[in-house]
Amino acid sequence: MREGYEGTGPGAITPDGCAVELYSRLPVRDEPDIVTAAVPAGAHILELGCGVGRMTHPLLERGFTVTAVDESAEMLDRVRGARTVCGPIEDLELDETFDVVMLASFLVHAGDEEVRRGMLRTCVRHVAEDGCVLFQREGEDYHTDLPRERVDPSGFTTRILSAEPVGDGVDSVRAEYVFPDAIWTQTFRSRPLTTEQFEQALAEAGLRVDRYLTEDGTWVRAVRR
Repeated sequence: MREGYEGTGPGAITPDGCAVELYSRLPVRDEPDIVTAAVPAGAHILELGCGVGRMTHPLLERGFTVTAVDESAEMLDRVRGARTVCGPIEDLELDETFDVVMLASFLVHAGDEEVRRGMLRTCVRHVAEDGCVLFQREGEDYHTDLPRERVDPSGFTTRILSAEPVGDGVDSVRAEYVFPDAIWTQTFRSRPLTTEQFEQALAEAGLRVDRYLTEDGTWVRAVRR
């Protein structure tokens, strides 16, 4: 396990506390539509942190080519129809570039700044000169409007229970997922970033914001500076 990360519940748990079986159950929402509207049709996408393919599979159905990366072999075993690469995002070196690089799942908020910098370097290293990088950010109240819960129409409940400071601007976030037949928990470290801090982190890596893709600013398209 990565330091500060933990997960409980049935099945395999990944190094960052994610439960493979849980992520296989989570529904797809509007993320694939956001991506589709922001990138060229038929683009080759490098998806960093693909998990079980929750976004991979809808993107493939929309005609994109996807190279899916995750550090969990158990997650990648659930991915179908895409080239897969197993390993930490921050260490990835494929010696090729892509039309689109995607870093979703709030990974840009990694608690360890060196890990975040490594992930951003990976994005820059793999995006084509005229390509783009898509980021998914946390919402403004992600760490403060707590505890909170959302009941999904399919019948399970997601709870963000707490976000406790652990030093250096990092919070330990605890989440719970309650299904009729199982309960999973995940504890992970997250660094809140203001818009200014987020844009500064991109600038340090050689990227700039092209545009915010959603009204709440949680999805962002960036390009090379």
